Amino acid sequence: MRIPLTKYGWPQIITLPAIVVAVMAILLLAGKLLLPLWAVISIEVALAVILIWVLTFFRDPQRYCPADKNILLSPADGQVTNIDIVEEDGFIGSSALRIGIFLSIFDVHINRAPCNVKVEKINYKKGKYQNAANPQSGRLNESNDLGLVRTDEPQEKLIVRQISGAIARRIVCETTEGQKLAGGQKFGMIKFGSRTELYVPLIPNTENGLWQPKCLVKVGDKVKAGLTALVRYKLETKNAKP
Repeated sequence: MRIPLTKYGWPQIITLPAIVVAVMAILLLAGKLLLPLWAVISIEVALAVILIWVLTFFRDPQRYCPADKNILLSPADGQVTNIDIVEEDGFIGSSALRIGIFLSIFDVHINRAPCNVKVEKINYKKGKYQNAANPQSGRLNESNDLGLVRTDEPQEKLIVRQISGAIARRIVCETTEGQKLAGGQKFGMIKFGSRTELYVPLIPNTENGLWQPKCLVKVGDKVKAGLTALVRYKLETKNAKP
């Protein structure tokens, strides 16, 4: 039977609940000698809520991802905080559409591939731990870039950026350069509140015509990793020569 908790969180799933349960047991046995009954009950309830939250934070719900090769799926659960055009002079080397997603401490934190891709480059960068809801945190905070190349048309470059937040202090990326990922496949997570960004070239060209990426979401939308389509490609064929 599948356990709906992610393997990326096993160290915390084992240690944090064990600590909370131990504190609850000590409080139950000794707390009533030092504190009034109402205080003991209140603290026990608060600890129980923390215990439930720790377990639900690392939940890993089973998802059946769309197989449409013309869409880019959301790489994370959360809320879209910004959609803008930036100059991505590194891996992509051109102007790109950036879609930023903020993950609160109540969202599922599993990261997934936006489409069928090959991992071309992984670039980890140390940084600060500012509020991940701010679009500028992607430039300042600790982050991990996955430089991806689509294996379907258009075979352009993409970036998925994992970004730590004010609470998150641990980026997990369980993939390697050269590895192929299917659309919606899990590759890591960011623990305890974070941000994930998707970078898409504006006009990827092919010999067959012009692929136009169309953004399907707006700021404020709630999205789910591996389920919500963020971008759809449409092929505009070149005009035939007279």
